[in-house]
Amino acid sequence: MMTIKIDKKRDQMMVFCMDDMVPKDHLLRLIDRAIDWSFIYDLVEGTYCHDNGRLSMDPAIAAL
Repeated sequence: MMTIKIDKKRDQMMVFCMDDMVPKDHLLRLIDRAIDWSFIYDLVEGTYCHDNGRLSMDPAIAAL
């Protein structure tokens, strides 16, 4: 008898909150509070088009 191998892998999406993943006393939290991330806007200003294209993600979102 000839059988067909079926891939039973299921695609899954996982949603989590980074706040829940990083402990409250972690070094990265101290660094995040100590640095003013607003300088990022000046660094990336020239890479975004203001009059066409789709909206971009806030460049400082990674720092939050």
